[in-house]
Amino acid sequence: MQKTFKIVDEDGIHARPATALVNTATKFKGTEAFAEAKGKKVTLKSILGVLSLGLEAGDTLTLITEGGEEAEALSALQDVMIKEGLGEINE
Repeated sequence: MQKTFKIVDEDGIHARPATALVNTATKFKGTEAFAEAKGKKVTLKSILGVLSLGLEAGDTLTLITEGGEEAEALSALQDVMIKEGLGEINE
């Protein structure tokens, strides 16, 4: 499953929000979670991976989940993106 977001935080995705995403992804042991942006795909279970995307305001980010709890994981990650003010769903 996947969902695409437009980054709206003027600071982009930096250490604090990246940590929130990684902590959320890590809760779902049987599910792989990835972030894809700018032609690069990284695991969402690595803070350095997420930061290496260098996401800035206006960029698009696709969150991808695969595995037993993919729907729950994607929903939880979406909540983090919206509640932290990082991004909005990009239809």
